[in-house]
Amino acid sequence: MRFKPTLTTLALSLAATVSLAPFAARAADKTLTVYTYESFIAEWGPGPLVKEAFEKECGCTLNWVGVEDGVALLNRVKLEGDTAEAGVVLGLDTNLVAEAKATGLFAPHGIDTSAVDVPGGFEDDTFVPFDYGYFAVVYDTETVDTPPKSLKDLVEGDPAQKIVIEDPRTSTPGLGLLLWMKKVYGEEAAGAWEKLSDRILTVTPGWSEAYGLFTDGEAPMVLSYTTSPAYHMVAEDSDRYQAASFSEGHYMQIEVAGLLKAAPDMDLAKEFLAFMTRPAFQDTIPTTNWMLPAAPMDTKLPDAFDKLVKPDSALLYSPEEVAENRKAWIDEWTAAMSK
Repeated sequence: MRFKPTLTTLALSLAATVSLAPFAARAADKTLTVYTYESFIAEWGPGPLVKEAFEKECGCTLNWVGVEDGVALLNRVKLEGDTAEAGVVLGLDTNLVAEAKATGLFAPHGIDTSAVDVPGGFEDDTFVPFDYGYFAVVYDTETVDTPPKSLKDLVEGDPAQKIVIEDPRTSTPGLGLLLWMKKVYGEEAAGAWEKLSDRILTVTPGWSEAYGLFTDGEAPMVLSYTTSPAYHMVAEDSDRYQAASFSEGHYMQIEVAGLLKAAPDMDLAKEFLAFMTRPAFQDTIPTTNWMLPAAPMDTKLPDAFDKLVKPDSALLYSPEEVAENRKAWIDEWTAAMSK
């Protein structure tokens, strides 16, 4: 989940380093390609800062390759198989890790992850968390006087008050909403989707398009994150956009990165995964990716984060449950939305 700053730009330069011939030679010899989602590597995302910090440590070149969203990321890896040029895939989440493992394309990371600390804990020999957050309905306070207080309120609310959501087939937030609905409604999820469909303005391929429509005023609500309002408070000094607190709890997302078996430089790829767990990486997350850090930081979270919705209950399926049921639940969603 990522935002484009309106008042600041990133001016990143490695001139002092690349002017040194030995460093330039090493960088030319050592290149790590990382597949991730596009907003992570935008000029306003963590990508430029992470690239600068990691290249200073590794004496290498970090090459980003972006796709639309996390589900699209997994689809690309499946399509390319062992011909993928990347060493690391960054931007899947725990809802996808079992399916990703089943491809046989990922290798155990073999790094120390003792610094990683996410709610509920997440330990895995293949995937390393780098941030986490909670899905939420974000609303425009200038348009919505009474925001929904539960999924039930959202599903059964005024059809004239629209929401933009993301597609669960291509987007991790879209998949998150699908799982959230299933967690709360169970066998009655199809009927809930049919009701909610009257409130849905459109379904976008990814988060960026959905949030853009929302901030452009096309709809008063959007599926996003509890941390989204922090961006507006910090970057725009505005309390206009807020997240609704839902009584059933909020579905949790833990974003992860993994090592490909066919990595051209396995040691360099592992070095990057270890780097993710340190402050040089984690310090970039809250105010560029607008998520919560998965490991210790050297800096303090902005005060705006103290004002955010703090879910009473974190909802989450196991990766195995998602892998077993994702296709059936998406088919159920597709059928319900087409009625």
